[in-house]
Amino acid sequence: MIPKLHYITQGSSPKEHLENIQKACNSGAELVQLRLKGLAEKKLLKFANEAREITSHFQTRLIINDHYKISREVKADGVHLGKTDVSPTIARKHLYSWQIIGGTANTMQDCEALLDEQVNYISLGPFRATATKADLPPALGLAGYTAITDILKTGTPIIGVGGITTDDVTAILETGISGIAVSEAITRDFNNIKVFNQLLNASSTAEQRYTFE
Repeated sequence: MIPKLHYITQGSSPKEHLENIQKACNSGAELVQLRLKGLAEKKLLKFANEAREITSHFQTRLIINDHYKISREVKADGVHLGKTDVSPTIARKHLYSWQIIGGTANTMQDCEALLDEQVNYISLGPFRATATKADLPPALGLAGYTAITDILKTGTPIIGVGGITTDDVTAILETGISGIAVSEAITRDFNNIKVFNQLLNASSTAEQRYTFE
């Protein structure tokens, strides 16, 4: 099972990313995605190893953004591939069999292509415009999520991403999205991890109740 809440790291320096991973793990994060851009591979490997040490201590899952070879080397739990990265099929050949692969999608066609490549989860967004990434495609919002999940019947988890706050969770889950990836709202206040988890778990408890009645 892939956790319903993913924390995507933020920070003004690699050191700050690591400090934020520590804070996220302390606050109960079950999965952290290390997203360090613009670093030489050797430096990234160093910080990825440090991130692996922190997350292992807390038994938190670690996903490396973009770099599948580094994910393998540090024995992270998986890799997250963007639309311009290597294809999941190629990355899979280099990873351990137990490592997971997530992929970024913005459209129905993106989702279908990722399912064909047998990713373990799809990160669908942006939910709304966000300052975390430049050159974002148009925001999907609740209507965009519903339009895709209504047609895309799949057991593969679809994770909403892009400017999501605690106020959005209940409505997002009602569209058929199975979890969320958050950066800004958690980095601003790590106590929000508990709030997000409560909202996400309340939904799954309600689903179970409904199923067993």
